[in-house]
Amino acid sequence: MAEEKKIPYKIYLEESEMPKAWYNVRADMKNKPAPLLNPGTHQPMTAEELGGVFCEELVQQELDNDTPYFEIPQEIRDFYKMYRPSPLVRAYCLEEKLQTPAKIYYKFEGNNTSGSHKLNSAIAQAYYAKKQGLKGVTTETGAGQWGTALSMACAYLGLDCKVYMVKVSYEQKPFRREVMRTYGASVVPSPSDTTAVGRKILAEHPGTTGSLGCAISEAVEVAVSNPGYRYVLGSVLNQVLLHQSVIGLETKAALDKVGVKPDMIIGCAGGGSNLGGLISPFMGEKLRGEADYEIVAVEPASCPSFTRGVYAYDFCDTGMVCPLAKMYTLGCDFIPAPNHAGGLRYHGMSPVLSQLYADGLMKAVSVPQTAVFEAAEEFARVEGILPAPESAHAIKVAMDEARRCKETGEEKTIVFGLTGTGYFDLVAYQKFHDGLMDDYIPTDEELAAFRAKLPKMD
Repeated sequence: MAEEKKIPYKIYLEESEMPKAWYNVRADMKNKPAPLLNPGTHQPMTAEELGGVFCEELVQQELDNDTPYFEIPQEIRDFYKMYRPSPLVRAYCLEEKLQTPAKIYYKFEGNNTSGSHKLNSAIAQAYYAKKQGLKGVTTETGAGQWGTALSMACAYLGLDCKVYMVKVSYEQKPFRREVMRTYGASVVPSPSDTTAVGRKILAEHPGTTGSLGCAISEAVEVAVSNPGYRYVLGSVLNQVLLHQSVIGLETKAALDKVGVKPDMIIGCAGGGSNLGGLISPFMGEKLRGEADYEIVAVEPASCPSFTRGVYAYDFCDTGMVCPLAKMYTLGCDFIPAPNHAGGLRYHGMSPVLSQLYADGLMKAVSVPQTAVFEAAEEFARVEGILPAPESAHAIKVAMDEARRCKETGEEKTIVFGLTGTGYFDLVAYQKFHDGLMDDYIPTDEELAAFRAKLPKMD
């Protein structure tokens, strides 16, 4: 054990060791993710078509399956220096509590005002919008981390920011909403009566608590109907996973610095931004045959797109105004139960991660939310960080694996992503402590009804 203690609790990179380029895992994928399709023609979306919704340079990043590295502009790297490199933490206290021979590390992304990893892509997308000379951007947000991060980035660059926040999170997390407003963003609960698609959804689903799919539809409508605006997205898309690769690149560099090779890498999975960013350089090694890792996606049992969805083309949004993406999906009409991991309430999964999962390069598990909060509380008591409910999904599975190692005596090295803090999620913690939290899990019949509505492809 004395030898092990030579590894510090927190492993930091020097500023000079920060990544200077984002890594595009698609370049090393033998089977590329299927292209986005025009919903009308079912033909691959062109750069010109996507340019009406997204920023021009982001469209090029979205469509590029072959360039392995994209240089990070100096202005973005300078912004990153405010909160990066982020620490890789050796969870000695958790290991001791679990009495496990496993070695546990977590990459902590919550050490910035937005409270999560989302700022890594928010500043990039805002930068390209500013560079294009746009007036502002629109977006959706689930738990509020992405909306908070984007409002912070837009304030820094002097851009207008319009946020459609999933209604259940808007009501559960008023303080997250107020942080966005502090940074100058307008925040609207979705679905709303401010858009045509919002009014349509409200008419069809009166009393709905909303979903990310609903909020995306509204944000896209506002972007395309207002000159000088473009839509930006906090997860799912190829460009977002590209920007978030700074997480994995830093993680791998820190592990290499102390001579550690992980056996298992675990991340929570909603749309795929955190998981895709964390695993990217490790998956690259796996794809190139240079190393092997067990990679695990953890999703909520209430919204199990990987574990119970189907791999098919589907709309990215409930209003069916966005392109079709081939992904593991529950159906774009699926509106999850109002669970407290708002960032994991999306009906589909990143096309990149979906392809990797379909190819057997990673696995997925789903977990119920009360068990997730039990793990979150146990982690907080020994590691001193109150985790976001999304991150706690990864914590739950990491702890389960560590306990399994205790039973078998296996000295496995586990790395997981701690995407952010849970200080804006105290209503959820309160419900957990008061015994008011349930574990709603959709039935096979319910999921079959949504799958039946998937687009009919030629």
